[in-house]
Amino acid sequence: MFDVLAKERTVAGPGFNRWLVPPAALAIHLCIGMAYGFSVFWLPLSQSVGVTAPVACPADLDWFTRLIVAPGCDWKISTLGWMYTLFFVYLGSFAAIFGGWLEHAGPRKAGFVAACCWGGGFLISALGVHLHEIRLLWLGSGVLGGCGLGLGYISPVSTLIKWFPDKRGMATGLAIAGFGGGAMIGSPLADLLMKHFRTEVSVGVWETFVTMGIIYFLCMTAGAFGYRVPPLGWKPKGWTPPAAQKAMITTRHVHLYRAPNTPQFWLLWGVLCMNVSAGIGVIGMASPMLQEVFGGRLIDVDLGFAALAGDQRQLLASIGAGFTGLLSLFNIVGRIFWASLSDYIGRKRTYLVFFAFGMFLYASTPYAGQIGSVALFVGIFCLILTMYGGGFATVPAYLADMFGTQFVGAIHGRLLTAWSTAGILGPVLVNYIREDQLARGVAPQAAYNTTLYVLAALLLIGLVCNALMRPVDGKFHMSDAELDAERRLAHELAGR
Repeated sequence: MFDVLAKERTVAGPGFNRWLVPPAALAIHLCIGMAYGFSVFWLPLSQSVGVTAPVACPADLDWFTRLIVAPGCDWKISTLGWMYTLFFVYLGSFAAIFGGWLEHAGPRKAGFVAACCWGGGFLISALGVHLHEIRLLWLGSGVLGGCGLGLGYISPVSTLIKWFPDKRGMATGLAIAGFGGGAMIGSPLADLLMKHFRTEVSVGVWETFVTMGIIYFLCMTAGAFGYRVPPLGWKPKGWTPPAAQKAMITTRHVHLYRAPNTPQFWLLWGVLCMNVSAGIGVIGMASPMLQEVFGGRLIDVDLGFAALAGDQRQLLASIGAGFTGLLSLFNIVGRIFWASLSDYIGRKRTYLVFFAFGMFLYASTPYAGQIGSVALFVGIFCLILTMYGGGFATVPAYLADMFGTQFVGAIHGRLLTAWSTAGILGPVLVNYIREDQLARGVAPQAAYNTTLYVLAALLLIGLVCNALMRPVDGKFHMSDAELDAERRLAHELAGR
């Protein structure tokens, strides 16, 4: 079994079609992308004891017992939401720690381990639901699932960039688009399964976890076994590297352990963190913001959100859900479009567009609300989400341009700690600024204005980081002897 997973068994033979690799990566990313859709489980899980309605914990129960044990009572959604935080904390942490191992072990072994973690996390969570033990949900979907997220996310990066030296951005964009689209498939599937398994004594969640865990394990394993790495020195037929290399695209390589010693690594860390912080902030508040800003105007009723009746609010909630789905679609499109465009205009110019145009869009959103233009408001958010997704898809190619391809997957893993940071920074800023505005007596429809200006300021920081990017100093490059030794460790000099 381990021999089949060995990297030297994945070296492609003559005539292998490189276009078979992106679908393998897509299979894994579509599965782990369900992390974005986990909110579909919150409401059913908050009724796992009561089934038809949540069972409140006794008032005299201490906070620790209420939070961890919850005997005979249901979990709060805020308690369940820690799984979402753990996802992205462990995604960045695990990718950073095991990125170097991935470069030596190869994408097939890394993809299979990711399948075991992600699928196994669902099974442990199913046991947690069945036993009503929140710690098993945090351990299963949060910790173990987060580890699978991190390893699965970076597993194809180095391989795709080596297969597509002529289209680095497009190749990684095609694969990473799957992560943005995973929830569009997984959420409806989970909803159908929960309805199928629901009974008078069960909300159908643990059965759904078991089913999806098995499905995801099989799909991710198939994707992992579809990975192939190119033999050393391979290049696309008919393609020759440009005679005069562009200044911002290196022909040398930087070792994983030296990359964090360069200013370029931390500038790119800031670029990714600011872009993601602003984007996550938008995703987290898009649906309630649309409803509170426009209120009854969304359903042709001249009333503010607070004055609407229950059935009218339910209708607005459906519109908000549709808006969230639309944003997910643009998130996917942006990953492919912007990453592909970066192959022609360069990564630095692409991020310049993200930050400069993004600042304008964020600052313009309050105006769209003030004039009551739903179309303008929705259009602005859709454009913002294309650049949010595009930022994720373009950064691996940016890393390859700066640090070479030998350790690009591992360096990308360490850079994903910026995502973990943004996963905390963005939502915290959005939630606390909104609460502060409401406490000061600001109307709900105007409470988001300051938040949007703060998010625009984050993009300004990213703009500065991107503007400071320069080629990596030659003193950080690997020598020919170091590179040859590393290639032997990575089994790049042998194949079957």
